[in-house]
Amino acid sequence: MRGPLATWLYRPELAARAQDLGRYCRYDTLLPPPRLSELAILTMARHWSAEYEWAAHKKEALKAGLSASVTEAIRTGTQPEYTDEHIKVVHAVARSILETSDVSDSLYAAAVAALGTEKLIDLVGLLGDSTLISMTLNVFRIPPHEQGRPELS
Repeated sequence: MRGPLATWLYRPELAARAQDLGRYCRYDTLLPPPRLSELAILTMARHWSAEYEWAAHKKEALKAGLSASVTEAIRTGTQPEYTDEHIKVVHAVARSILETSDVSDSLYAAAVAALGTEKLIDLVGLLGDSTLISMTLNVFRIPPHEQGRPELS
């Protein structure tokens, strides 16, 4: 058993509920899977410097069609060059929540216009799930499952 689940199993009720939330956020969300979901997860992993999460999702994000340049910009903390309005909005919402704990009225309107209210709700849920995962990984010092040099340090 690896990743955050190995820690959560010390509290089986938390493990079960976190797994249910994670399953919903990864597989049942209305966000067009998996590109936008992976973008959101990478944004959160970068913010939290969660190496395990980054290593686990970088390959998935690239496989899902997220460009290497956007992925690298997220890793280095530089502004990505967006080729898609959905990518721009998802990244902007995630960054705004991380930086201000909120979104501006104009960003909210742009997110609803691009995604719709239901997808925005799912995005916020995914960001919360990714935060729980990243915090668990960091607090309990869970290293990436793949060997190699850290990419976020």
